[in-house]
Amino acid sequence: MATPPRTPLRHPVLVLAAATLVLSVLGTALVLSLRDGGDPARPGADTAATTDSGTAPEPGVQRRVARAAAQVADIVAAAAEAPYPKDPRVLVISVDGLASYAMTERDAPTLRSLLRGGVGTLNARTAVEATVTLPNHTGMVTGRPIDAEAGGHGVTWNHDSERTVADGVSSIFSSVADAGGSSGLFAEKAKFEMWDRAWPGALDQVEIDPGLARLSDALVEDLTHQRRDLTFFHIAAPDVAGHAEGWASRGYRAAVGRADATVARVLGAVGDDPALRRDLLVVVTADHGGTPGTPEHSDAEAQADYRIPFLVWGAGIESADLYDLNPDYADPGTEQPGYDDAAPVRNADVANLVADLLELPPVEGSSIGVEETLDVR
Repeated sequence: MATPPRTPLRHPVLVLAAATLVLSVLGTALVLSLRDGGDPARPGADTAATTDSGTAPEPGVQRRVARAAAQVADIVAAAAEAPYPKDPRVLVISVDGLASYAMTERDAPTLRSLLRGGVGTLNARTAVEATVTLPNHTGMVTGRPIDAEAGGHGVTWNHDSERTVADGVSSIFSSVADAGGSSGLFAEKAKFEMWDRAWPGALDQVEIDPGLARLSDALVEDLTHQRRDLTFFHIAAPDVAGHAEGWASRGYRAAVGRADATVARVLGAVGDDPALRRDLLVVVTADHGGTPGTPEHSDAEAQADYRIPFLVWGAGIESADLYDLNPDYADPGTEQPGYDDAAPVRNADVANLVADLLELPPVEGSSIGVEETLDVR
């Protein structure tokens, strides 16, 4: 891992107003057939991953999403032929509320192309204890479950609060800082400010803005002008739309498309920058899904809530199913295994996957992805 000069910590003004999405009229509830195992992005896999419906976004939205995906298709396809980075940088993208069933070719063509071109699965899992935003995101950066009494990070709330992680809980940001590296956070929700307080000085850049266009502008500017080892990018649009109109609604699908087009824009910046194209590895996952036809995602026992995507793409990473590449992990089928059961891929694997990619030791005190870190090649 490179050890560049540390960038002074900056504290932009937090925009605390909730993001408002102007969405189209609520369509008919979408009935989905959820599958067990199999990945339709892989040859010979189950092709009935999702059931399409008439509640598609407006044609103009679909055209914009498809056009954005087409503009980066060559970048995505060419990565596997490039040499693996000698000094990788990592961009983690969390798409808030992105259910696996929503990752269709029509609504998420860029993410589907990353899934085809890299390694991944649509059958990853959230935390066991809860399927809500802040607890699951904090698991992503600590490599821990939620329950503090069981060695978890202790973040059980899901709102902006003065509270912070349990005593002694470290993060991948801490690991990068201890190694002399640099990390940045770009998030749409104000509650992520807690991370800056939890690990003071570990984040060299913190941008919190509910405006996705502004936030993605700031992200691209930072990626292309700063040599950060780790950048975390949070996209809120699908979650906001799911709460406003219901998961799998027309508005939700349009928001998934907006998130997908944003990822395409970021990949376009990667393609335009030789250093990024050579060095950047991209990890994409979600904090939770959501129950179709409802504005809810908090049932930790509902498959629609706990089943999420997890994919990794970048130079030198060839197409493969994540479970096939990691036989020590167990594809959970339709179940949500406990922490003592055979481990599925979880969003909390992000922390130690990033540590491994950056050639760092496991995050101090972490328990997920420690004995068996995810292989991506």
